[in-house]
Order: sequence, then C-alpha cells, then structure tokens
Amino acid sequence: MEEIFEKIQKMVRNYEPRDFTSEQVRAALASKNPSPEHLQALLSVRAEGMIEELALRARELRLKYFGNAVNLFTPLYLSNHCNSKCTYCGFQKGNKIRRSKLNEAEIHAEMRAISQSGLQEIILLTGEGREHASPEYIAHACKIAREYFRVVGVEIYAMREEEYALLHAAGCDFVTIFQETYNPKAYKKFHISGEKSDFFYRFGGQERALRAGMRGVAFGALLGLDDFRKDAMFCALHAYFLQAKYPAAELSLSIPRLRPIINNAKIHPKDVGERRLLQVLCAYRIFLPFAGITISSRERAGFRDETLALGATKMSAGVSVGIGEHSGEKSGDAQFEITDARSVDEILKMLKSRSFEPVMGDSLYVG
Repeated sequence: MEEIFEKIQKMVRNYEPRDFTSEQVRAALASKNPSPEHLQALLSVRAEGMIEELALRARELRLKYFGNAVNLFTPLYLSNHCNSKCTYCGFQKGNKIRRSKLNEAEIHAEMRAISQSGLQEIILLTGEGREHASPEYIAHACKIAREYFRVVGVEIYAMREEEYALLHAAGCDFVTIFQETYNPKAYKKFHISGEKSDFFYRFGGQERALRAGMRGVAFGALLGLDDFRKDAMFCALHAYFLQAKYPAAELSLSIPRLRPIINNAKIHPKDVGERRLLQVLCAYRIFLPFAGITISSRERAGFRDETLALGATKMSAGVSVGIGEHSGEKSGDAQFEITDARSVDEILKMLKSRSFEPVMGDSLYVG
C-alpha cells in the first residue's frame, strides 16, 4: 500500500483546482476511459461552474450501468465505547455520553426488528475500542446477522488480515473504512490519540480485508475536515488503484459530510455545500462508472432523493445511530446527528414514486 499512497500523494501535491479550463472538463466528460487527470478536472473549480454538464453525464452512466436499481441497507451500532480521541466524533474518548454495548440477546432483538422491515442488508458498527468490541465479539455478531440477512458488512476499527479473515469466515461480505481525511498532517490534528490515530495502518485496511477474502470494500472521506477537493480526489484514486490490483473486488464509495455531535453542535462541513457535494458525487460516478456510491442519511431527504438519478446507487433506510433503538428504548447515545430519519416504508414509497427499483439484497448463499 505504500507504493499506492506515494503515487497518489504526488498527484495530490501537484494538484491545483483552479488551473483547469472548460475544455479540459469537457474532455473528461467525453472520455470513455477516464484517467486520474480527468478526475482532477472533474473536481476542479471550473467544473463546479459546469455542474449541469457533469450531472447529465453522471445520469447517463448511472442509467447505463445500474439502471433504476437502488440498494437499501441499514446500520446497526453494536457498541459506542471508544478508546480513540477523534475531535469530530460523538463516540470519542472523554465525551460525556451514555455508553452501551449490545449483548447476544439484544443483537438478536435488534436484527429481528430490522429484518421485519424487509431489509436484507445490514452494516455493523462499533466505536474504536477493541477491548469493548473484540474481533471475536464482532465475528459472533456477523454470524448472528447471517441468520437474518443476505448481505452483512462492517464499519469498525481497522483490523489485521487474520482478524478480517475471522469476520469473513463468520459471514461478513464487505468492509467499509472511512479514512476521514487523506492529508496526514490534518489527520494527526483531528485524531489525537488511540488506535485510529495511526494514519497508515488505517489506509491499508481495505487491502488487508481483500486479502482476507472479503467480497468488497468501501471508501470514504469525511468531507469538510480538510480541503474537500483533494480529499475527494485521494479517496477516488485510492479505490481506483486498489481496483487495478484486485480487479474482482466490488468497490464502493461514500460521500459523508461532517455533522453535529452531542456536546458540540457547532461542527459543520465548512465550505462543502450541496452543490459541491453533488460535484463530488458526479465526479465519482464519471471516473468510476462501475462503483457503487452511497448517499448518507446525514443529508436531507430531498437531496438524497435527487442524487439517485445522478449517480448514487445505495442508501440507508430506517436509520438509528444510537444503541438499541430498533427494538426498544435507546440505551446508548448517537455518533452524530442524522437529517433523513425516514422509515423503510417511507423510503420504498419514495422510490416507487420516482420509478426506482429497490434491491433489498444482491446475493444468495447456497450451502
């Protein structure tokens, strides 16, 4: 992974978003095999002023490769205990919140309640604290999840290859890792202590997961922490070069923005408004036409709905970011504030009204 990092770092270091012309942006839009240089043009300041042209191209590619399908899933937070100090996160060590961890009976209850909504894909999340949520604990949760769902993913602390293999053997399909920011200096400022403060160990997480046998991995930069154009470019290139190394892997990207947290309502994504977020979405779709793209419940409902035609292929529904809320009263506080709290039924009605086809699970295990 060091070779990939150095290659991308050199591109990002030499990237000046204001240096691109309309002609360069249109050349990127016309390309049938977009290059990293085309991605730079699509994320440029000039391209922001051409968002309608980007949206038209993104819509064309979305329809060509994904039709009207939209994958649905929901997150399940297993634990909000955390030993890392990350300044933007509600789970961070030292933040005064209600801490909780689901036991086996509670995991069953939560998954049973979620599965009754019709969803067939789940992603399991924890704080950055392996002594509270060990690899064995998470593997057991994956095994339970396989009883209820066709597709199981995790978004947890970065693991060693053998630990990912343990999760995979227990039924895990996908691993999501948000690098948050790809600028090592900014990363150090935001990640003060704990296991997550190791930038390069986290950066190699997706490759370790693929080597362990995972079907796919997901990438994301938390837009608004640092220069969003450079973070978005680094994130897309991270996926691009890993895809070249592991061509059979299923890759996807997310475009989350900063959201307020408990005890800090002033956290906001700085200069990343919806127009710029849409630019990132369209650039990802054009540069990586086969990749899935998730639009987060951090965003308002109307914006999420509009992005489905322009590149997003996956969205969460019936979301709770606290502990234990699906089956009863919340026992642990949330990681951040969501904006779109629609139920699964409400999301399904919206998709039907827009002529989209909901996909609850995209695989079938035969054994």
